Parts: sequence; C-alpha cells; structure tokens
Amino acid sequence: MAARLTFDNVTIQYPVFNSRNMSLRNHLIRISTGGRIEKEAGHTQIVTALKDASFDIREGDAVGLVGHNGAGKSTLLRTMAGVYTPVQGTVNRLGRIATMLDIGAGMDPELSGYENITRMSMLLGLNKSEIQANLKDIEEFTELGDFLNLPVRTYSAGMGTRLMFAVATSTKPDILLVDEMFGTGDSEFQEKARERMIKLIRSVGIFVFASHSLDVVRQYCNRFFQLEHGTVREISRDAVGKGTD
Repeated sequence: MAARLTFDNVTIQYPVFNSRNMSLRNHLIRISTGGRIEKEAGHTQIVTALKDASFDIREGDAVGLVGHNGAGKSTLLRTMAGVYTPVQGTVNRLGRIATMLDIGAGMDPELSGYENITRMSMLLGLNKSEIQANLKDIEEFTELGDFLNLPVRTYSAGMGTRLMFAVATSTKPDILLVDEMFGTGDSEFQEKARERMIKLIRSVGIFVFASHSLDVVRQYCNRFFQLEHGTVREISRDAVGKGTD
C-alpha cells in the first residue's frame, strides 16, 4: 500500500472570545456551532488558521514547511494528523501516521522510564508486542541504564530528552509528521539524533517537516510548501527562504 496524503480546499477555523464571554454555556455553543455565532455582541472573532489548502503528497515525498511564526505550519501538521477537523474541504489519508508534534506528550514524571516508554508508545498507537520489540533499541539509544527504573522526575533535562526522542522515533509509520525536532540536547546527542532521524526518514513513505532552519529543510526534503497567514503554496528549492523569516 502506497502512502498518500491529500487536501482538497481545506479550511481550519476556531473562535476566539474575550474574558467577558467565557461562560461554559457560551463556550459549548461555540464548539457545537463551529463558530457561526461570530457576530454575537461583537465578543467573538473567528480565526482562519488554514484557508482553502489543496495539495497531493505521495509515496516518496519529503515535504518541508516554511514560513514565519504564526503562518500556519503547526496547524497544517495537526490537520494532517487528524487533530484538527476542517470546517470546509476534505483530508484523505492512506497509511499509518506517526507524529512528533510535541516530543514530551504523554510523559508522566512520577512514572519510571520503563513505564513512560510503555505509556508514550501506546499513545503513538503501538501494541504491547511492538513496544516489547522496540525496548532494546530504546534502551541502547538512551544509554540511561538503571535510570530507566527510576521516576522521570529524577532525570536531568538531557536525560528526559533522550528518552522522549528515543520513544518518538521507535515507530516505523507510513507517514511521519515532525515539528521542529532537531537541535535538542548536547552536540553528541544531536549527532545521534540526526543519524537516527535520517534512518527513520528513509524508512517511511511520506515525511513532512516544519522548521525555521532552512538549511535543515533543504537537507531532508524534496518538496517545499510556504505558508503565509494560513495560505499554502508550493515553491521551488531555490525559493526557500525568500520572503520568510
């Protein structure tokens, strides 16, 4: 099965309301109506985070997302992953998706390293046999040894990063979505992480990567989408960095 990710005129919107209008009732109304009450007393505004996005990503594509802060890169990734539901248009996904949108998502500092491996892996969609099969690789990559038996709250920031990154990269999806994952930890870890990411990228059908590092985007990607105020357009490699921050 060849991986594929298709957007057809996709629009993502969400309501923003001020502190004078934050009752549970009004909040629930806004959720249920999809923001159609934006004219209510002028207290609610609708933010269009993604506007009429259309593209087709196929097996073998590595797509870099570029644009200034707030341009919509993270929104686009989350829509690809199914976190956000379009108010208009359709998203079609073919293949198993794994995300690195929030590297620490699901980690509980009161649980041990081993318990967090299980917890975070399950959130990534792995079953018990897959988690067990990945365990040795995670142990070796983190180099945490007996610390994996201790609560994560006893870890240094670097140790926690090693564990989170090892788990996040332990799955082998058809589609991999990554948001600013490079450049974390010390230089030795960065090199290990870079090599691991290259191996993972080569193993997946589709890779989509959002980053402010244009050099990294050019290094890993063969297609490039520029986002600006929620609009998406494909650009050439030579155009990457022109008109972006």
